[in-house]
Amino acid sequence: MSGSIEVLDAAATRARLGYRGAVAALEAALLSGFDPATDVPRTAAPLGGAEALLMPSAVGDAVGVKVLTVAPGNPALGLPRIQGVHLVLDPATFAPALILDGAVLTGVRTPAVSMVGIRRALDARVAAAGTPLSVVVFGTGPQAVAHVEALREVCPDLAIGAVTHVARRPPAEPASLNGSAFVEASDAASVADLLGRAGFVVCATTAREPLFDSAVLRDDVVVVAVGSHEADARELDSALLARAVVVVEDVATALREAGDVVLAVRDGSLDPESLVPLAEVVSGRWAAEATTRSQPFVVKTTGMSWEDAVVGATALDR
Repeated sequence: MSGSIEVLDAAATRARLGYRGAVAALEAALLSGFDPATDVPRTAAPLGGAEALLMPSAVGDAVGVKVLTVAPGNPALGLPRIQGVHLVLDPATFAPALILDGAVLTGVRTPAVSMVGIRRALDARVAAAGTPLSVVVFGTGPQAVAHVEALREVCPDLAIGAVTHVARRPPAEPASLNGSAFVEASDAASVADLLGRAGFVVCATTAREPLFDSAVLRDDVVVVAVGSHEADARELDSALLARAVVVVEDVATALREAGDVVLAVRDGSLDPESLVPLAEVVSGRWAAEATTRSQPFVVKTTGMSWEDAVVGATALDR
């Protein structure tokens, strides 16, 4: 059996996956009637000094299982914090068909899900503003960089202005930011000025407390938060979720895993009944609210198994 399984390393996995194809596959799955609420919940278990994640799912012809380890001490050793593999299964026989690099799949899947949630709102708001989109990205890691790459690939006609990364320290390799500017998080005045002008803010960090005071944000800002899948960790403050439209992959999953949502609900700032499922945005049933400029538009994701199965299956197609 092992001879029939194609195994792709990180570079080969990335060559098979594209943001635009991933977005199309995710939207097709939701438009087909798939309900993320029926997805198999992610299983997390302690594994020595790390955490192990198991993520199986089946969505139509997309079937797969992802296994990851999250090791907080790895970056200090010069190693990735997240490592693992994704096994693509044949939808008819469930035989293993393809093995992908799990971290690379996550690196494509996560910004693709973000783009599914925000691109309609971004298009409408940039058009209404009539000025290029100013982008602020918290973080300099793979997800922070990937969100900018995905934005340019998925929204090629969007007028994008300055892109600035904010972090506690500059990346070891400045070229990894692909020409984007960098500001240290300790420069509070500069960060506040950037946020006050931003039309799009990406939060892709390991922070456990809010990254900034949301009072400086414009009413028409679009915000993505992808850094946490734990109920007691968040990147956004409750005040932002209190005044924003909040889109989540699945309401039950968000109330279980999305600390930004969980903590805002807990302190009474956010009504869980107001959460908007991603499928509502994709289907257009929520189009009017999604394009409003009267309040911030927030997309909070934690990553779900069905997304990996759907995006992983596109590697077979290619």
